[in-house]
Amino acid sequence: MVAVYGDLTVQDDYTHSPGPEPNFNESAYYNFFDMAKGLGGFVRIGNRVNEGYAEVTLCLFLPEGKVVFNFLRPPISSNEAFEAGGMKFEVLEPFRRHRTIYDGWAIYLEDPYLLADPGLAFRTCPRRQVRLELVHEAIGPVYGTTSGERGVESPEQAFARAHFEQHMAVQGTLAIDEQVYSLQALGLRDHSWGPRYWQAIPWYRWLTCSFSPELGIMVNVTCRPDGTVARHAVVVRGPEHLEQTREVELEAQYQEGTPYPKAMRAVLHLPGEDLVIDGVVRGFVPLRNRRAGHVTSIGEAMTEYRCGSLVGYGIAEYLDQVQ
Repeated sequence: MVAVYGDLTVQDDYTHSPGPEPNFNESAYYNFFDMAKGLGGFVRIGNRVNEGYAEVTLCLFLPEGKVVFNFLRPPISSNEAFEAGGMKFEVLEPFRRHRTIYDGWAIYLEDPYLLADPGLAFRTCPRRQVRLELVHEAIGPVYGTTSGERGVESPEQAFARAHFEQHMAVQGTLAIDEQVYSLQALGLRDHSWGPRYWQAIPWYRWLTCSFSPELGIMVNVTCRPDGTVARHAVVVRGPEHLEQTREVELEAQYQEGTPYPKAMRAVLHLPGEDLVIDGVVRGFVPLRNRRAGHVTSIGEAMTEYRCGSLVGYGIAEYLDQVQ
């Protein structure tokens, strides 16, 4: 059994009818990390059908700090599926099994920080052919909401009105040119829909971590448009059991002169227990989103986490508006 926390139904695992907002976005995201190989990454499709395109992202963290990356904005005319730019997501069984596929090119970055200037990176870095096919199976409950946060009604202030997440076990293959990897990984997926501007909130920090099929953690600390800070953490212990807390402390060490984290510590205060999670960044890409002259920095860090004697991998995603 897989438990569901929130007002979600199995139909929400599929795409939804677009709203009237010009910036309506429906996105699905999957991350995965094979700790034995020191390899992982994420894939994402964000359908912006009212704007006529999808955002397609492939990010693969290779051993020794190398990265294979692509970002595309292929045209779309409907929101009936997550399929664009050589990437495809399939719901094999709602809330239980999914398949993700990518077949196309990507740039190979010896120095991932070149992505701070994506135009230069895409012009100068060599291309690789990538074939990715993964099956994601639920190892944790679904948690989220279809109603979003109260008091955020304006499309200009919206950021994922409806949203849910789930920890997954991941198996499949990754081929980069002639190099083929067989992956046995753990990760997290999320699914959001509603109006979204990346520029709608001042900043957020989002940590996902899988220590084992029996223990996964998510931490979110977000600054709202009014300047208040929302804190939320989830501890998943198997497919049915979930603990949540808003008593969260999060601090980070940054690379000098940047908003990019190099290490962080989260303390989760649960009933009868405090969990301390220490993270060290093992791979990093500096991404950005631009709209109407405004630049949003989105740092994506493959992170090694420790909780007591346990070791896990996941993503630390740090979003900041660039003034």
